[in-house]
Amino acid sequence: MYCPYCSHKESKVTDKRESPEGIRRRRECLKCGKRFTTYEKVSVEDIYVIKKDKCREKLSREKLETGIHRAFEKRPVEKNKIDKMISEIEEQIRKRGKKEIKSSEIGELVMKKIKKLDNVAYIRFASVYRDFQDINDFKREIKEL
Repeated sequence: MYCPYCSHKESKVTDKRESPEGIRRRRECLKCGKRFTTYEKVSVEDIYVIKKDKCREKLSREKLETGIHRAFEKRPVEKNKIDKMISEIEEQIRKRGKKEIKSSEIGELVMKKIKKLDNVAYIRFASVYRDFQDINDFKREIKEL
């Protein structure tokens, strides 16, 4: 590991912790003494999402986050709970051990998780995911809650 300040090759680890980004290591350069942080993350194989129109694209955590955060906009749910839920969803998808997954499977998985956290966010997500056309679609979904 090269020091980002002086490019010296050797450093010592002063602290190591688990974090959502992977293993966080706090390091100190043995030459200049400055401290810096590194993250160690497991490299995983790409998973492809089969869309409704049968096209394939790589599973994107960013796309998942965007859709879910949009559903929770202005809701009284802590960001760390939402981020934890997103990580759980991604983990469940990866644990299946398959290289492909249908977008409908992801949508249902997301809806189950959102429903446990917040009903309003669930209705918001469901309205987009299930393509609600009129007020009756909303009424039907609310009745099921």
